[in-house]
Amino acid sequence: MVDNSVIQSLPLPTFAKVRYNSWQIDEMIPATDKATTSFFMKNKKNGIEVSGLSTTYQHLTEKMTAQGVMLMSMVQAKTEHPDLVKKMIGSVIDKATDRLSAQNFAQFNTGIFVYIPENVQFDEVLHLTLNHLATSGKDLVARIFVYIGSNAKVDILQEMHTIGTQKTKASVIIEVIADSGAQVTYANIDSFGEQTTAFINREAEVRNHATVDWQNAEFNDGNVIIRLASQLNGEGSTSHTNVIGLTTKKQTQGLVTTILNRGRHSLGHIFQRGVILNRSTLVFNGIGKIIKGAKGSDAQQESRVLMLSRRARGDANPLLLIDENDVTAGHAASVGRVDENQMYYLMSRGISEQVARKLVIRGFMGEVLAKMPTKEAQQQVVEEIERKLKHEDD
Repeated sequence: MVDNSVIQSLPLPTFAKVRYNSWQIDEMIPATDKATTSFFMKNKKNGIEVSGLSTTYQHLTEKMTAQGVMLMSMVQAKTEHPDLVKKMIGSVIDKATDRLSAQNFAQFNTGIFVYIPENVQFDEVLHLTLNHLATSGKDLVARIFVYIGSNAKVDILQEMHTIGTQKTKASVIIEVIADSGAQVTYANIDSFGEQTTAFINREAEVRNHATVDWQNAEFNDGNVIIRLASQLNGEGSTSHTNVIGLTTKKQTQGLVTTILNRGRHSLGHIFQRGVILNRSTLVFNGIGKIIKGAKGSDAQQESRVLMLSRRARGDANPLLLIDENDVTAGHAASVGRVDENQMYYLMSRGISEQVARKLVIRGFMGEVLAKMPTKEAQQQVVEEIERKLKHEDD
């Protein structure tokens, strides 16, 4: 256990142009709520649903189990594989990185643990669902850890939800290790409720010739800060990081998306699309860093924010830090309003303004939407867009 005075002495993580000090997300009381029924998982999909401290769904095919795949709640993993959990947790995101990460390390009491041995090939999507039971007024402090062995391949769809309406906070850290030659698509749909203020920290370590592609969809309703990072540590390692976000009402979502090129001939691309409604705020901070010695590497980023309200605030802040000459790098960023010519064209063909806006937004987010790992996930994103648009006049 880390001493609380040590935790409080660490700095808060930096989210440029996002003021979150008043959110008090460095003061957490971990919830101990339990559930008895599944909320979202069904039909014998490969996956797990953890609701509070309870596992409300868990299924893995006999084939995957026979190959040594482990899929369980963090509570179960701590009991059955304590040495492995101790070795893995904190190996990607150091507990002393910042105050919020240290606090999570010291307090987490729920989450999901996944271990996929080398050469295992998943034919179906692996579903990971984490539910915050906001029924007692206490907070979600959770950890998700995913290890993918050498030359293994898996597509993951991870979801996070709020169940209940109590005003609470959430701290969730997700660590991913892709060992040599592993191929991973990690898609997530975050939809914490309006009364949940959250810190979400995702980071992957990508080893030699491995790939981690993020498909990150942020449809939270409350105030949230999100960190998404890839460490390209191996030669020929790759990460395409795709992000979409939509904010409504008076909420703030602040994102820092980072790719660190350490390995030679590593490739890291960041692609972000955001839509802002009402009086909300959405901030994209993109950081691409190529360190000395990462010859032949490529770092690119593009962030676009579409404003659907004159009262909203959006920022797209690209940053490239290049310490090596033999590389390629570039960035693009923009914040703007809906193209009136597009709207006029659609409405002139009998489409209502509301439907026209919906079509423009879908098109704007279409590149990331199309890369969601299942048709069901794509439809879920479409439904989240439509749900958010209902608040356009709030």
